[in-house]
Amino acid sequence: MTSKQSDASTPFPKAGEEQMDAMAAMQKDLLDVYERTSRAWVSRVKSEVNLWSELAAKLSATRSVPEAMESYQTCVAQRLQMAAEDGRQLLDECQKITQSITRSLPNAWPSGGN
Repeated sequence: MTSKQSDASTPFPKAGEEQMDAMAAMQKDLLDVYERTSRAWVSRVKSEVNLWSELAAKLSATRSVPEAMESYQTCVAQRLQMAAEDGRQLLDECQKITQSITRSLPNAWPSGGN
């Protein structure tokens, strides 16, 4: 009788172990995505700081209002392009996170029919 009990309970510890392994793998994938994302956004912030610093330098060196307006217009156009790139990057990062979670879910939990 004892052997039947241990035979019947054997799948549960293994299933729990598989779920833990799958969750650990998902967490590792997510941390990798978050780390890459963090580096990309830090780089992006540095780019924006440089953009506005360059504008300040150009404006302080301008000799006329039209020259200042041209510098400002160029800077704003670059900033709008950066904003569009930010949107694309954010979408890409959200897709990577969703894919990481989706890949892990079927492995983490047994299906209801099994």
